[in-house]
Formats: sequence, C-alpha cells, structure tokens
Amino acid sequence: MIGSLLYVTATRPDVMQAVGQVARFQAAPKESHIIAVKRILRYLKGTEEYDLWYPKGNNLIIQAFIDADWAGSVDDRKSTSGATFYLGGCFVSWLSKKQTSISLSTVEAEYIAAASCCTQVLWMKQTLQDLQIQFSEPIPIFCDNTSAINISKNPVMHSKTKHIPIKYHFFREQVAEKNIKLEYVGTKEQIADIFTKPLPREAFEYLRQKLGICPSSH
Repeated sequence: MIGSLLYVTATRPDVMQAVGQVARFQAAPKESHIIAVKRILRYLKGTEEYDLWYPKGNNLIIQAFIDADWAGSVDDRKSTSGATFYLGGCFVSWLSKKQTSISLSTVEAEYIAAASCCTQVLWMKQTLQDLQIQFSEPIPIFCDNTSAINISKNPVMHSKTKHIPIKYHFFREQVAEKNIKLEYVGTKEQIADIFTKPLPREAFEYLRQKLGICPSSH
C-alpha cells in the first residue's frame, strides 16, 4: 500500500507529508499505522476530483518556499524539511524529508532546510539558462524564520552556527554571490508548512488551495 501511495504523491502532493510519515514504519508496521494508511485512502477517495491546476502564462520566474518542523519525530527527535518550488507561478516540484542530523534549535532546522532547497533552485536555474532563459535578479526563497534569514546574510561564524556542518554553509555562499536570496514570509502564508507536519483542517485546506490543488471543475 505504501508503494502505491508514494506513486500517488506524484500528482497529489497534499498527502506527501502523511505518506512520508507512515512510510517510515513500513518495515514493522503496527495497527496504528494501518489505521493511518486507511485514513489517507479515505481522504483520497473523498477528493477524487482534485488535481493540480496549471494556469496559462509566460512568466518563468522561479520561487521557492521552505519550512522545517523542529524535532518533529518523536522517535529520534529529528526535524522534517519541507519545500515547494514554483516556475512562473505554477507548482512544479516539492520536498518532504526527514533531516539526517538532530537540530539544536528551530533556526538550525530551518537553515538546513534552506540549504537543501538551494540545490534544487540552482538546478532549475541552470536548466532554464541552458534554454537561453536568463535571470538578472537573485532567486527568492521564502522562509518564516527571521533568525535563519539573518544567518544567511552574516559571513561571520559564531556560537549559533559553528556546530552546523560545513556543507550547509554552501547556502550562505550562494546568497553572497547573489544567486539566491532568503526572504521573509508570514507563517500563515508559508506554503511549505503543509509538507512538514499535520495541520488543522482549515489551515490544510487553505495551503492545499495555494499549492494549486483544486477540483477538476475549477
């Protein structure tokens, strides 16, 4: 069942976080995990008419949203990174993945999520440049943590960042070279939040609409 649900996430990213959660226990599932899988299936059955909507347009601006659920895993206290990627206002790629190391703060978790998102953004930019589409401005990545934004702009290593693995500071280098920029977005408008943790129904449905997942009759 998990394999089938992972296949479904290619067109229904709104269940990505839930499927990722149950997939962590597929080697030794318990009854609670089976119940969770059945709940996902009932949700999909009740929203069969929903799919991704891509409006017509010619604006090829790249944007990304990143978020992290700090210490969200009750088993090992690792955080979950979530990211959404837009091309011309259309939702084209997404990420929901547990981080490989334990973060000591929400700032560190968000900074690591931003670094992971950076590589995908640069790949998208390079692909479009190969098609002769140029970018004169840094590509914006939206984050709801002001401390993480400040760290990305500060070239000085200090007590809050010296323990973060060096590979993640690649992100700060890209900010300095003006390839990308980290900008603030309010928590309510943080679209990537839907990929990091379970949300109340109202917030979930609002972000689902922001992703561009609508009924086919829309």
